[in-house]
Amino acid sequence: MGSGPVAQAATSGTGSGSAPRAGAAGAESLVEPVGSGADDAMLGVIAGAGPVSRTGERPTVRLRDVGPDEQPRYAPEWLELREPADAAARAMELLDPLRIRLANLPGRGGLAIHDLGCGTGSMGRWLAPRLDGAQHWILHDRDPYLLHFAAVASPRAAADGSRVTVETRRGDVARLTPDALLGASLVTASALLDVLTREEVETLAAACAGAGCPALLTLSVAGRVELSPPDPLDDEIAAAFNDHQRRGGLLGPDSVTVACEAFAAHGATVKVHPSPWRLGPENVGLTAQWLRGWVGAAVEERPALAERAEAYLAARLAACAAGELHVTVHHSDLLALARPTGGI
Repeated sequence: MGSGPVAQAATSGTGSGSAPRAGAAGAESLVEPVGSGADDAMLGVIAGAGPVSRTGERPTVRLRDVGPDEQPRYAPEWLELREPADAAARAMELLDPLRIRLANLPGRGGLAIHDLGCGTGSMGRWLAPRLDGAQHWILHDRDPYLLHFAAVASPRAAADGSRVTVETRRGDVARLTPDALLGASLVTASALLDVLTREEVETLAAACAGAGCPALLTLSVAGRVELSPPDPLDDEIAAAFNDHQRRGGLLGPDSVTVACEAFAAHGATVKVHPSPWRLGPENVGLTAQWLRGWVGAAVEERPALAERAEAYLAARLAACAAGELHVTVHHSDLLALARPTGGI
C-alpha cells in the first residue's frame, strides 16, 4: 500500500479506471503521469475522474513524499477501492470466444499474456483464474512501484490449477511494436483506451495484428452516467466531464469506437459488450471518490459551473453517505480477435 498521505486526484478512465481518469477502468498507467493542481478541498482523493494539469494523467492517487525530480509514485488505494466494482462489471460474455481462440493457438505450451498499464494487477487477478493452462504474465507499466505491487499480488494458479508466473516491464504504449509482443498469446488492459490518442490506439492495433494475438481491453468509459435520484445538473456535469476526457487529443468516450475501427482495419474480428459499474449503498466509499473526481473534472473544464457544482457535490455526497444514491457509470469491454499468424 501507499507509504504517504494522499495528495490529490488525477483523471481518466472511468471517472473510473481507469483509473480511470476510473476509468472505470482505469488506471493503470502507460501514459506518463504528472501531478495535478486540483483544489484538494473540492476534489479530495481521485474519483477516477479528477482534474489534471497535463494530458495523460492517470486515475491513481499521487503521494506527497515524492521529490520534484523523482519518478512519480502512485498509491494503490484508489485501484484497490475500485477493483471489486471492476470485477463485477467486466463482461463475462467475452470470455468464451477468448477461450476458444486461446485453446486453438498452435504449438504453444502455455499462454504469454501482456497486461498493458497493469497498475496493481487487477486484470491478472480477475482473468488468470478464469483461464485454463499455464500462464506467463508480462506486466507493463511506467510506475515501478505499481509494478512491484502487481507482481507481489498476482495469482499463482490458473482455473485448472496450472502454474501462473509473472515478470514486469516498464514501458510506454506509444512505443509498442509487434516485436515487443513477439510470442504473445493475448494482450490485456483495463481503463486504458480512453486515455490514449487515436495514433496510440492505431499503434496498439497494429502491434496486435503484427503479433497475431487477440486483445481484451476492458472498462473504457462510454460517456454515459446515470444517477438516481436524478438532479437537473446531472447532464451538464456529464457533458463537461466528457469534454475534459477529450483534452489534448485523448479519446475519452470515443475510444471504443476508434479502437473498433482500428482493429477492424487490421482484419480483426471485434466484439464489444457493456461493462457498467453499478454503485449503490454497498459502494459508498467508491461512489464518494468517483463523485469528487467526476465533478472536479467537469468544473476544471467549465469553471462557470463551480458555484452550482459545489452545492451539487455536497448534496450528492450527503445522499451517498445516507445510502440513498445509486450510480451507473457506463463502460465497454472490447475483444479484438486478430488474424492469427500461425495459420489458423
